[in-house]
Amino acid sequence: MSHVDTERLILRRWRDSDREPFARMNADPRVMEFFPALLSRGESDGLADRIEAHFAEHGFGLFAAELRATREFIGYIGLAVPAFEAAFTPCVEIGWRIAADQWGQGLATEGAREVLRFAFGESKLDAVVSFTVPSNRRSRRVMEKIGMTQDPRDDFEHPHLPEGHPLRRHVLHRLRRSDWVAGEGNREMR
Repeated sequence: MSHVDTERLILRRWRDSDREPFARMNADPRVMEFFPALLSRGESDGLADRIEAHFAEHGFGLFAAELRATREFIGYIGLAVPAFEAAFTPCVEIGWRIAADQWGQGLATEGAREVLRFAFGESKLDAVVSFTVPSNRRSRRVMEKIGMTQDPRDDFEHPHLPEGHPLRRHVLHRLRRSDWVAGEGNREMR
């Protein structure tokens, strides 16, 4: 799929013009508060390259998000296969990273809901997960708003972070297709 539309967003494949605003986001301490480090321009471009390679390999990925009204790139929302092993992998993760000046408008939630329609409808996935550090209340609230639930028994230590790192502990949220169909998605699936 090349794009997904919502009322206020266009979720699409990446363009070269996205790289500069993406690098600004990845260098913003507010956006990167719950990540191990800010990203340099080269690291940010490398992430964009990996996102595009993921689309080629899996047929889905983290869509570039732009505002429909202005065509401004504001981040990403989409699906990814985590590149680490844990008790819950293999799996598909739903994730988002939005520019700080766009926070508080419900854009991540709006885009994530549409990505779930794609995940459970067209892609026929059985479940999606999302994870973050316990203190990331903004992302956890998006997870809750889109119908994901957390079981503390699924929480984990992120294997890419060293023992003792303050961001190592992660909470895992999950949404099964059957629960989505029974809840928010039932209008779409009938």
